[in-house]
Amino acid sequence: MQILVEVDIKNLPFMHTTEGSAITRLKTRITRCGYTGEDGFEVYLRLNLYLKLLNTLLPNYEIWLAGLGARDTLRLEAGLCLAGSDFNEDITPIQAGLAWTIGKRRRVEGGFPGSDIILKELKDKPARKRVGFTSKGPCPRGGAEIKSSEGVVIGKVTSGCYSPCLQHNIGMGYVESQFAKTGTELLFDLHKKQVKGVVSKMPFVPTRYYTGPDKKE
Repeated sequence: MQILVEVDIKNLPFMHTTEGSAITRLKTRITRCGYTGEDGFEVYLRLNLYLKLLNTLLPNYEIWLAGLGARDTLRLEAGLCLAGSDFNEDITPIQAGLAWTIGKRRRVEGGFPGSDIILKELKDKPARKRVGFTSKGPCPRGGAEIKSSEGVVIGKVTSGCYSPCLQHNIGMGYVESQFAKTGTELLFDLHKKQVKGVVSKMPFVPTRYYTGPDKKE
């Protein structure tokens, strides 16, 4: 990426941003972030200039376009949520495992939208939790019921796919909190066939964010 821009980004830490010029001398904003779990950059510029940038990059560098399917697999391997699937207005940050997004001051002062429910869940634990799971056979997809090992419905799948890196199915969904422990056995009814799964830690594939010199994420 460094050879494509005229500003030093080699030591730019994850979730930091800078301004510079791309190889086409287009003014851009460059942020070290992404939705894949990999170390990468997002480049922002005016909409009408994107094609000019792509037409310069693609014929001259080892760069290939990727579709939403590839991006979705990578973000799921990294355990990242998809808005509208893995969280929505009916799911709290605590249920979604996103408590880290709530600052210390907010936790003390409250007063933000939904604070009564969210702060209570921080204290007393939520009734349901987002979990990762692995399985073999047909892949459980969004909307599939999650059952306990006794066959009782305990939740629902929100995302699922086959992982080329791990060579088995991965997914995430919400289950009753007492079934959220890593190693808990699960069942899925798919295509008139019962598939076994197990609650697994996320990310499924280690992330590779660059957080600064001598630091690893």
